[in-house]
Amino acid sequence: MEDKIVKTSNIAVKVGLNENNLPIGMKWSADDGGVENADAKAMLLSLWDPTSNNTMKIDLWTKDMSVEEMKQFFHQTLLTMSDTFEKATGEHNICEDLRDYCHHFADKMNILPEV
Repeated sequence: MEDKIVKTSNIAVKVGLNENNLPIGMKWSADDGGVENADAKAMLLSLWDPTSNNTMKIDLWTKDMSVEEMKQFFHQTLLTMSDTFEKATGEHNICEDLRDYCHHFADKMNILPEV
């Protein structure tokens, strides 16, 4: 039995640009998430193109995103990717390796929480 679309949902990102086309502000909304025009400083969007078997991506961040915020953003994104990959594939061992790397990343970036 083939699945059919019974509903659609919108996720939107509005990017404010300066005269040099650099992002200076971002707002995002998600119909089903109850989010409307929420502020954001960075985004990483990856889409799989099945025709070219390739990842299409958009990476944006605003000029006021600090280096410390970027370190946290990447650390949290990498951790989330390991969780998502494990959920999608069941590949537990490699995901544990990625989580170990995330700990190493956080240590090298000096963003581990104080104990």
